[in-house]
Amino acid sequence: MRFRAQIRQEGCFMAGDYQNGSNNDDASIDELYRFFDQIGTLAKWIAVAVGAVAIFSLLVFGRGVYTDWLWFDNLGYRGIFVKVLITRISLFIAGAAATAVVLGASVYAAIRFSRGDAALTLPDELLGFMSRALVRISIGAVAIISLLFGGIMAARWEIFLRFSNAAPFGEDYVEPVFGRDPGFYVFTLPMVSFLQGWILGMLIATLVATAAIYFLRVSMQGERFDLARPNVKIHLSIIAALIMFTIAGGHWLARWDLLLSAEGAVFGAAYTDVNARMPALLIMTIIAAASGLLMLANTYISGKRLLIGAFALWFGLNIVLTNVWPGFIQQFTVNPNEFVREKQFIERNIEFTNHAFALDRITEEFYPAETEVDAAVIERNHQTINNIRLWDYRPLSNVYRQIQLIRPYYEFHDADVDRYEIDGEVRQVLLSAREVASEKLQPESQTWTNTRLVYTHGMGIAMSPVTEFTPEGRPEFFAKDIPADGVIPIQAEGSQAEPEILVTNPRIYYGENTQQYVIVNTETDELDYQTEGGDLFRTNYSGKGGVQLSSIFRRIAYAWQFADINILISGQITGDSRLQYRRDIQERVRQIAPFLILDQDPYIAAAEGQLFWIQDAYTYTDRYPYSDPLGGDLNYMRNSVKVSIDAFNGDLRFYVWDESDPIILTYERIFPDLFAPQSAMPESLRSHTRYPQDFFRIQAEKYIRYHMKKPENFYNNEDLWAVAEEKFGQGDTLQQVEPYYVIMKLPGETEEEFVLLLPYTPNERQNLIGWLAARSDGDNYGSLIAFNFPKDRQVDGPAQVEARIDNDQNISAWFTLRCTEGSSCIRGNLLVIPVDQGIIYAEPVYIQAEGVSFPELKRVILATGDKVVMEDSLNEALNSLTGVTTFVSEPADAADTDAAAPSITAPAGTIEATIETLQNAIDGVKRNLSELEAALDALTESLTNQ
Repeated sequence: MRFRAQIRQEGCFMAGDYQNGSNNDDASIDELYRFFDQIGTLAKWIAVAVGAVAIFSLLVFGRGVYTDWLWFDNLGYRGIFVKVLITRISLFIAGAAATAVVLGASVYAAIRFSRGDAALTLPDELLGFMSRALVRISIGAVAIISLLFGGIMAARWEIFLRFSNAAPFGEDYVEPVFGRDPGFYVFTLPMVSFLQGWILGMLIATLVATAAIYFLRVSMQGERFDLARPNVKIHLSIIAALIMFTIAGGHWLARWDLLLSAEGAVFGAAYTDVNARMPALLIMTIIAAASGLLMLANTYISGKRLLIGAFALWFGLNIVLTNVWPGFIQQFTVNPNEFVREKQFIERNIEFTNHAFALDRITEEFYPAETEVDAAVIERNHQTINNIRLWDYRPLSNVYRQIQLIRPYYEFHDADVDRYEIDGEVRQVLLSAREVASEKLQPESQTWTNTRLVYTHGMGIAMSPVTEFTPEGRPEFFAKDIPADGVIPIQAEGSQAEPEILVTNPRIYYGENTQQYVIVNTETDELDYQTEGGDLFRTNYSGKGGVQLSSIFRRIAYAWQFADINILISGQITGDSRLQYRRDIQERVRQIAPFLILDQDPYIAAAEGQLFWIQDAYTYTDRYPYSDPLGGDLNYMRNSVKVSIDAFNGDLRFYVWDESDPIILTYERIFPDLFAPQSAMPESLRSHTRYPQDFFRIQAEKYIRYHMKKPENFYNNEDLWAVAEEKFGQGDTLQQVEPYYVIMKLPGETEEEFVLLLPYTPNERQNLIGWLAARSDGDNYGSLIAFNFPKDRQVDGPAQVEARIDNDQNISAWFTLRCTEGSSCIRGNLLVIPVDQGIIYAEPVYIQAEGVSFPELKRVILATGDKVVMEDSLNEALNSLTGVTTFVSEPADAADTDAAAPSITAPAGTIEATIETLQNAIDGVKRNLSELEAALDALTESLTNQ
């Protein structure tokens, strides 16, 4: 108000002079001052709001840092958390400081250089107010932009640590264009490219902010903004020149990025990239640098034409050289004779892709794939036959949920495949963890006390052999139920011998279904298991898993983090109570090692008297030169890490499984306390490690094409393969066969081992062409073998065997009679099992009542190259397949080792005649059933017509 009185008294300014020449427009003066008053008030409130948000953000950040520090410290990995935190803070400070210096200096110079005589006659006090407002706005903008760019740099902490600790790939893998180790593209180039982009972004922000200051300051002085003004032109020309120099650096770096090009016949630098784009980028580097020099020269020349012309020169030539010229070369030089031009680049792509996905570790062997499998073959491969997987993990998971949950607050996530030595013999099994699921409680029972303090953990496992099933179609068990003493024995059902494996602590606090946090060791006892008398046994946690709530400050921090006031006010929580969170095992691993990709199927294992989870993890990059990407994403992958997670304490141990991988060696340098060698894993746990399905599936997919090593074959897709297809479930639609584990004797080996298999067919055909095998046991772990089938004769693939099954009259009649309304038939995986020099195909058949997810295993289908049979059990199916009295022998008891029964009784004399008579009788019964079915159909049709 004092300003307004002064202006009216002195007559030094009349708003009408500025508007239309009037000398006494008090309303305009009042309006102008109201506007500035409003701006000032708004600015104050914005400053208060920004300050409040900043303080709250700092508090949230501090709380997060504190609680994470406690969590990492509990696991013994505080050093990892501190290193990452310090790195991020250091990068944030460096990025924010660099931006503040450059941007602040430019803004300060703009404010200073833009001072001049105002075209409008304004009071000094008003001019001062406007200048101060502009300065404050500038400081705020510089601060916000600096924090933003500091945050961007801090978020890329990993590439800086990888660069400073990079391990070389070795001379054997040097790329042929620039002669550089692949580590340059994986570790160095990402960091340098990021810095180039970061600097470019900062300079562009500086240019915009500086131009905005000049525009505002000139407009406040009542003048027209013009780039040709001397101070403006010089200042902006310097910034523009720096931008062009940075762009020149980007063109130079882009030459190396061409080794990751997807423009040619194959991934990587192809003919056009090397002969057109690469020279073009070199020329554009020179042109961009020259444009920058012209912009600097513009500071000494009047006008702005040179500034605009320099930019236009770069822009126009960039389009011509990087788009038009390469397109011309591709169209008129490469396309008419593509293979000749691209041959050497195809060879490079094959070589580097095979190394990037470890396909160069595959050894190839011939497999005769005989069509006949007789009794002698069955006898020689007894253990393989005894481990044919009839139970599929999907139907079995549903069975477990029906008969092994025991209590409604438990859940089975899925069933996993493994192998155990049971009663002296290695058996393939399916097992699943019985995890707590407090969300399944009745709504009225889902109180905070129940879900957080009482129902805290799961109990034990269910384990079944993959082959055996009861006459009712249910699985046999090696481990089941919840024993009254809380100890889980693992042994064959009905065995009288002492169990070799005991899980004395089967409690599962950490797993796949443990999503919610819980608080253990409180005044409220936890629910454990049911005793023989039917009473519920309760316990209190005795482990070290979880953060101890030993102070009120910790309780406040976690009550805030989980937005749960009960953590702070509950009287059940003591100083010895422990808060367990991030209990999902994959979330746990990702929190500690976010740089690893995790296999989607962690699995439970019984070892050392308790339960452990085993999680496969992968190192990867999308920067490996010449390697064909998987789905346009990563193009290098290794199963370099296996993680064990204690299901009771939640402890994690990271074991390096591929010491030849430079990426994991780099992370070992970054985090020396995180990783342990493979030899440090206890043997009881190591015996359950397996070649992971996800990695095998990726390798198998790549091998479909990259098994062709000759560039001519590769280019023409002359020997392209496909993953075999099968029928699964209740429909008739074919789907790709999933990789499956078998216990088998590989050709040339003397003992059975745990192997992961996948069969192949030629592309767009259904006969088998080969299969890929990955070994999992002992020193052979990770060995890959590709068995190629004969190309001069037909070997049935799974889809063709499925067709033979459908065309068999007896099998078709059975499906027609059994799979009627009210029940459905589920076809399990059709397994292709190599035995000696031949192949057995095996498929289980389940029946499931309508409305109940409770499949029962009812029939077993076996097939060879010339025969298909379906019987009630594996033994009977083997009998029908071989034509002799065959049975899968059980391992002898210790007392009967000297008189073990033979597994095969050969036909002879009267036995042969008896068997023939029995077979004829069975055939007669089958014929009669077929006739009865036909008569019933005729009767039904007759009644319908009436």
